[in-house]
Amino acid sequence: MDRDMSNESMAQKKERTQTSGLIRELLEERKQVWSSYCAVSGIEEHKGQKPIEELLQDFCQLTVDYISLGHFGVYQRILAGNERRKSVLAAAERIYPSISKATETVLDFNDKYQTLTPAMILNELASDLSSVGENLANRIELEDQLIGEMLA
Repeated sequence: MDRDMSNESMAQKKERTQTSGLIRELLEERKQVWSSYCAVSGIEEHKGQKPIEELLQDFCQLTVDYISLGHFGVYQRILAGNERRKSVLAAAERIYPSISKATETVLDFNDKYQTLTPAMILNELASDLSSVGENLANRIELEDQLIGEMLA
């Protein structure tokens, strides 16, 4: 019996270590996304300033990577039913619909700007960047709440 408890405890420690690693990776990608957002939106001067088209392409790629890591890495554990802590499950149930909504907005932005025209840059980009920035900020805030529960 003690051996079974020990094996279960070891498995839980391994899962938590893997989850912590995924969270660290997610936070690092999130930092890159925000830095790229600041560059493409003109909030921050980007080193070796690239043309807006390249900055936008970089931003879109980083956001897709970040969202994929969050969904298929960190959140998949919860969605697959592998999370047993009630506090994490309650937080996920409360938070995940809003994270999903923010994610859809970011992915819609990515889809829209796959093909970029000068008219889009001139007429739509500033407004769309403002919206995607708000959604990213919202997602980050919600994500921090969920991560806080997962690391507790």
